[in-house]
Amino acid sequence: MSTHGKRYFNAAKKAPQKPVSIEEAIKFVKANPGAKFDETVDVYFRLGKELTKGDTAVRGAVKLPNGSGKTVKVAVFAGGDHAEEARQAGADYVGLADLIEKVTKEGWCDFDVAIATIEAMKEVRKCARVLGPRGLMPNPKTGTVTDDTASAVKEAKGGKVDFRMDKTGNVAVVAGKRSFDEDKLVENVKAIVSAIQSAKPASVKGVFIKAMSISSTMGVGVPVLVTSVAE
Repeated sequence: MSTHGKRYFNAAKKAPQKPVSIEEAIKFVKANPGAKFDETVDVYFRLGKELTKGDTAVRGAVKLPNGSGKTVKVAVFAGGDHAEEARQAGADYVGLADLIEKVTKEGWCDFDVAIATIEAMKEVRKCARVLGPRGLMPNPKTGTVTDDTASAVKEAKGGKVDFRMDKTGNVAVVAGKRSFDEDKLVENVKAIVSAIQSAKPASVKGVFIKAMSISSTMGVGVPVLVTSVAE
């Protein structure tokens, strides 16, 4: 039984069947809401099958020029001056042994981004079983393992979003809210595309982005011309 509503099916009838430009896709998504609330706009990529190998995993982060429109909760694993700097920067949770215990014993993960200092990572690894599957484990590739906790917190709060490829070679990245102006969403999407392309492993040859689409939370996916975002 379908879980889609009338809005979705009405939009599906009008949706482009062939890939269109980023600008056209955003225009359609904004004009055809899937729900009454302010939906999140997401960009989906299908990467080459060869990328499913462990040595070519794709992950990284992108600073959205116009923010994500989401309120981001940040947890920082740090002590001493680094902890105080994180608090001053606006981190929601700051600590070390206490936070680690909460994660490992209670399964706590009420945050969107986790940041850790280089020294703290020695202990934070204990949280891998809880944070890893949720994509919350601090990682140098996304800039979340750093001693500059203040900058990391400000970036996370200011629109920096992480991305990582799943086991089937797909990547989904938040681009903003449907209420954003068209040009701001387009700018965010182009920043995402650039970040994905920059994350291409050197060992990968040939076409990197196999397919791309844009949709709102409850809306119809609109295929985007891969040639319009080619390197």
